[in-house]
Parts: sequence; structure tokens; C-alpha cells
Amino acid sequence: MAFESWQWINEPGEWAAVGEGVRVVAGAQTDLWQKTHYGYSFDTGHMFGRLVSGDTRVTATFDADYAEQYDQAGAVLRIDEENWIKAGTEFVDGALQLSVVVTRGFSDWSVVPAPGTPTSVTIDLERAGDAVTVRYGFDGAEPAHMLRLAYFPPEVPALAGAMCAAPVGKGFETRFSRLSAT
Repeated sequence: MAFESWQWINEPGEWAAVGEGVRVVAGAQTDLWQKTHYGYSFDTGHMFGRLVSGDTRVTATFDADYAEQYDQAGAVLRIDEENWIKAGTEFVDGALQLSVVVTRGFSDWSVVPAPGTPTSVTIDLERAGDAVTVRYGFDGAEPAHMLRLAYFPPEVPALAGAMCAAPVGKGFETRFSRLSAT
């Protein structure tokens, strides 16, 4: 897959296009979060995608070398630093979690334990009208399990693609074996 029309927000120091995917090393102390609970705002997570308008579907299949609390990777839809959705996996309290953060000025966060120890995860964000449906699948299975339904402003251009961040750690590697934003 060619990534000519794709762009970085917060380009990492180390990354490479590999076939239909991308290998990314998340930089230390990177995060995406706005205000709620923690009282801080970060817009330093690595995001790689292309601009889309209207209805879209973003799919990311990946595996990662999680090492520290809150290491995270997945898919993202981002209008600006205060309007976005990220969904994927996050290393929380020593275990892999399915994670979704919806931000409209303030971030909310939901997590559920990932069943077992999947070797890869596929996250799908489907934007239809004013809603985004988040689905997931494991180990090559299509993302058939619904995780969240959230409001997202319709018809506003958004960056659609992959994300990763290492809020408290020294960084970690994520391998996105499949990325698409249609």
C-alpha cells in the first residue's frame, strides 16, 4: 500500500513503511488526553493517517511490545486536539485492555480486559453520519465485536489512521500490519 496521501501528526523519531503497514516506535512521554480526571492536556501521541470527510471506515491490525503502564496503540479519527476518538489496546495494571477514548473538549475513557493473550488485534472505526462504531477482532479475525458507539461531528474533515503513545514509559514498538482509511 502506498502512503503518499498519508501524513504524520507528531511524527516519531523512528518509523518505516512495511508492505501494507507501518512499524512505529512510540516516543517516551507521549500521550493523547484532554483535562478530565488527571487535569492535564496532551496532544503528543503519534498519529499517521489521511484526511477524510463524511462517512469513512478506518481499520488497523497490529501487535506491539507493551512494556509500561498506559502503553497504547490502535486506530484514530481526529478533527483537532480537542475532538477525536482513539481505540485500540492499552497496557493497564499489568494486563492488556481494549481501550476507547472519546474527546470533545474533555476526554472520557473506557476499558475492558482483552480476553486471553491475542497475538494481533484489529480495530475498526466506522463513521456514519454523526456516529462512530468501534469494533474489534483478534488474531486475524474481522472486527465483528462492538466495543462502543459514540457521537462524532458529521461531515467535518478528520485524520483517519493509526496511533500509538507511551505516556509513562521509555517508548515501545508497534507493528501495524494492515492500515486502511476509506
